[in-house]
Amino acid sequence: MIPTTLDEAVTLLMQLEVTDIGDLTVLKDALITMAFENRVSMAKQPHVARAARLLGTIIDGTSTEAAADLEAVSAALDQALNSETGTVEPTTPDPRKTRERSRAKTPASSLAAEPPPVAGESLPHDTDVSLLREFLSEAAEYIAAAEVALLSLEANPQEAEAVNTVFRAFHTVKGTAAFLGLVHIAEFSHEAESLLTRVRDRDINYGPICADLSLRSVDMLKALLGAVDDALAGDGALVAPDGYHPLMMALSGYDPAAATSDFAPVRPVKAVPRVPSLESAAEASIRVRTDRLDQLINMVGELVIAQTMIAGDPHMAANQTPELTRQVMHAGKIARELQTLSMSMRMVPLRATFQKLARVVRDTATKVGKSVQFTTDGDDVEIDRNLVDVLADPLVHMIRNAVDHGIEPPNDRDRAGKSRTGSVHLSARHASGNVVVDLVDDGGGLRRDRIVHKAIEKGLIESDRGLTDSAVFQLIFAPGFSTAETVTEISGRGVGLDVVRRNLELIRGRLEIESTPGVGTTFSISLPLTLAVTDGMLVRVGAERFVIPLTQIHKSFRPESDMLSTVAGQGEMVLLGGTLMPIVRLHRTFGIYGAIENPLAALLVIVGDGTHRTALMVDELLGQQQVVTKPLGNALGRVPGFSGGAILGDGRVALILDVRETMSLTTPLLKFAS
Repeated sequence: MIPTTLDEAVTLLMQLEVTDIGDLTVLKDALITMAFENRVSMAKQPHVARAARLLGTIIDGTSTEAAADLEAVSAALDQALNSETGTVEPTTPDPRKTRERSRAKTPASSLAAEPPPVAGESLPHDTDVSLLREFLSEAAEYIAAAEVALLSLEANPQEAEAVNTVFRAFHTVKGTAAFLGLVHIAEFSHEAESLLTRVRDRDINYGPICADLSLRSVDMLKALLGAVDDALAGDGALVAPDGYHPLMMALSGYDPAAATSDFAPVRPVKAVPRVPSLESAAEASIRVRTDRLDQLINMVGELVIAQTMIAGDPHMAANQTPELTRQVMHAGKIARELQTLSMSMRMVPLRATFQKLARVVRDTATKVGKSVQFTTDGDDVEIDRNLVDVLADPLVHMIRNAVDHGIEPPNDRDRAGKSRTGSVHLSARHASGNVVVDLVDDGGGLRRDRIVHKAIEKGLIESDRGLTDSAVFQLIFAPGFSTAETVTEISGRGVGLDVVRRNLELIRGRLEIESTPGVGTTFSISLPLTLAVTDGMLVRVGAERFVIPLTQIHKSFRPESDMLSTVAGQGEMVLLGGTLMPIVRLHRTFGIYGAIENPLAALLVIVGDGTHRTALMVDELLGQQQVVTKPLGNALGRVPGFSGGAILGDGRVALILDVRETMSLTTPLLKFAS
């Protein structure tokens, strides 16, 4: 018999011994069904889940005292039966419901049912840490999917699949949390789920206030999961996040006709991201610790370097055996394919990052009183997971800037003949071996005159003569630069875009800006696919060789005499396309002897971005090459001007230039007076 009620479960338990594994398994599965499928009340669920957990330890043989744990199961079920009336279970099971056992008497302390933990108390003492960590990871994914679906619902309240996605997320989190004894998460998820149930059953409409409540519920679940994570890392104490109880009350007592004050409607922010289905067929996968994955990629990189050194060894060149040459070339092909495969294992789609930004658009637009439609494209494009982590923060700042500064207020858009709802579009694409992320808004565009005025006022430039629009627009990334007339909670301090540039420099990214007044602005970020390898130009300076990242190179040429000049306080300069740029003699910067001294006999490589372009003077271009990036090691530490090193085919090391740092070592801030 499969029990369907608590009374039936208790009756079955009274007939079982610890050796009745088959029947105990049936009982455990029945209890899990009761807890997960709302067949018992929320007050009973933690006790039922605890009983199921204890049965699991008996069944799989991990219980150290099976008889005591079986008595504890009985005590937990008795407490579940009494939980509705608020009575407290005695420290030993009720003799009327627990049969006499032939085994030795069990200590009373082991029979005591642990009181359910609540926010502000502690994790259950029998917490399975590995299972709990897996729950935190999976719950985060469910909540992220729910957030995207809620934003989609705001644009289309009748989208049934979006409602189901959110409902399934809350329901799954609730059931697993109850099973793990995380009562506060289970109870909160239950209330959030109940609100979505009313939406799904058409009892209430998914209006602005309901949307706000649901999104705040997502935020609260994130905070609750964070509290559990902190408890795992600390002493097990759970701290209730701010606003937990008021939000619980708002969810449980939600009345569409009366809910107004604390959850004011937002001003139709429209987010139209793609709604992921939690039930869609997923590719078979396993979770691997990132440190192990990084170690694998490093070892494959070492393998590629070793094979390159073998292929480039002089003895190999002297050996004319065709068979050996073929085998070495074949080994090299396999090593390269293995490197490509291992690198792909660290690639992740931009989808999760793009989905989170939909919420940023919504919240920012709400605060500034604007109506904004956010759309995305190309979120399946993959880049190195380490790049994703660093890219997220710049995109947040850029999105907030686009909504706050770029998109005009609705009345201003009316006067300009535009739709009252602004548009922000985020897309990703592959281009020339890189990933390009474009952020486009249809706002008022950047005003060159205001930027120039502020830049002169701050002493960044002396005039804009000779500066292209692109060069002027790059000034907005200078530290402390802002054209905002007032400082608000969102912007005006001149900090955000400076963070954007610094973070992009860390990942060898490049940013270009195009803007048309009254039409809008486009920010284009060009990123390498990965930081583990560098596509670079190998150059020679004297007897030394350096790698310059291709993403930083604009042009290379041999100068003519009429292009060269000396500017007071600026040093040697080269005039190219109407723009004056400083020349950096790398052999002087790094103390290299035997290099070409005459610029007319050397080559100039234009690097940098916008206003900060510089001509690096080198002896020779040796060609493009993809190299495995290696850190310089703890012994050297951080070496100014270099981001790492690469081992070449002959076994020698070529240092990889950090272009911006090299420029800062030799050139002052650009101040021109043409």
